[in-house]
Amino acid sequence: MTSDDVKKMAGAAEALATANGWAVTITIFDDGGHLLYLHRLDNAAPTTVELAISKGRLSATGRRESKAYEEIVKNLTSFLSMPLSGMVEGGMPIIVNGDVVGAFGVSGARADQDVAIAHAGIAALDVD
Repeated sequence: MTSDDVKKMAGAAEALATANGWAVTITIFDDGGHLLYLHRLDNAAPTTVELAISKGRLSATGRRESKAYEEIVKNLTSFLSMPLSGMVEGGMPIIVNGDVVGAFGVSGARADQDVAIAHAGIAALDVD
C-alpha cells in the first residue's frame, strides 16, 4: 500500500463515521502489523485508541477479521490468560489480489458500525 492508498482509505472511513456521528478511532496497518495511520475522531473515548490498535494489528498479522478470534475465545478457556482486547469485531484485513496487505482497526461504535467503517475505507481502494 502506498501512502496515497492509506490517505484515500482513511478519508472514506472517516467520511462514513462523521456522516453518522460515530465517535471512533480509526487505525490502518501494513501487512506486518505496523501502524501507518491513527485518528481519534472528536468525542471518541480515550479507550478506543488501544482497542482500535489491538483489533487492527491482530487482523493484519493474523490475516483474518478480528471477529474470527471471538468465536475461538468463546470455546477455549486457555485464551483467558492472553490479552483479549483485539479479539472482538472491528479488525478487518485489507486484501488485494488475494493477499493481505494490511488491516483496519476501528473502535468506538457498535461492532457492526465499526465493521462498516472499515469496509468503507477498504472499498475506496477499488480492488477485490
